[in-house]
Amino acid sequence: MAIFGPIVAPYSYTAQNAAERLQGPSLHHLMGTDNFGRDVFSRILAGTRQVVILGGVGTLLAALIGTSLGLLAGYAGRFWEETIMRILDVLLAFPSLLLAMVLLATLGPSKFNLVLVITLVYIPMFARITRSVVLDLKTREFVEAARLRGERRSYILFREMLPNALSPLLVEGSIRFSYSIFLVASLGFLGLGVQPPSPDWGLQVNEARTFFNVAPWMMLFPAATIAAMVISTSLMTDGLRHILGSSTAIASPEKGLAARPGETLSVPAMVAGGTAAGRTTVGGTAVGGTVARGAGSGAGIASAVKGGAGPDGPRSGRGE
Repeated sequence: MAIFGPIVAPYSYTAQNAAERLQGPSLHHLMGTDNFGRDVFSRILAGTRQVVILGGVGTLLAALIGTSLGLLAGYAGRFWEETIMRILDVLLAFPSLLLAMVLLATLGPSKFNLVLVITLVYIPMFARITRSVVLDLKTREFVEAARLRGERRSYILFREMLPNALSPLLVEGSIRFSYSIFLVASLGFLGLGVQPPSPDWGLQVNEARTFFNVAPWMMLFPAATIAAMVISTSLMTDGLRHILGSSTAIASPEKGLAARPGETLSVPAMVAGGTAAGRTTVGGTAVGGTVARGAGSGAGIASAVKGGAGPDGPRSGRGE
């Protein structure tokens, strides 16, 4: 509907016909007409693209900024963590709709300001999710190995940690997208969103209040569309959570270290532990070219070790 809705709409969403105003649903007007004679079905189709673009762009920007802030807060240290999260807590202290109303009343209603408000409202949610994942991952062996290899902080954050955080972030993004659709509609209903003659769904519901007794279809069809869109997005979120939950969730310490799909974890022998008498120690357990379970961390580590003690005695070399 968002892509082809305005193209397949039988009428222009701005076309007015005074002779056909307030007509009920019929073959010529599937959802009736409004007080200006505009086709309600065409306006709903045209409004779909606008709602999806405004909510989608705002949610995407919130995900990008919030994820970056969460990565920095979780990895950079206590000072940055406290500074970033306390600022975001101020935004979280206000209900989303109230915060959006205050910001739009200050900035003025426009599409750009609406996207900006959605972004600011949902940044804290993405930042908190990302921070919690980073705090769990920063003590894992593969992160410590990358750190001791001398990898840059950006590499560790975006190549080692971020892929492991994609699963909860995708689920959170789909949830926030459904919320953003409802937020756009709510602000349009309150007159703080996009302005007439825009076919915004919330604005259509607001304009139909006066005519509810004589033309209830003006309000019922846009309201039903909002509900259907939010419910369908929520169902999609549940399906996405079910698909990603078992395949890419981060393993708990009891289950061992989780690798990304199609990847084999490999910890350098010289990084995972030291060498003593030709034997490699991993987490306090001495092994010789074998797969060992770290006794110190409680997590299983699969590593190919070179330089361990073999049948012919100790061998020199670097672990890979």
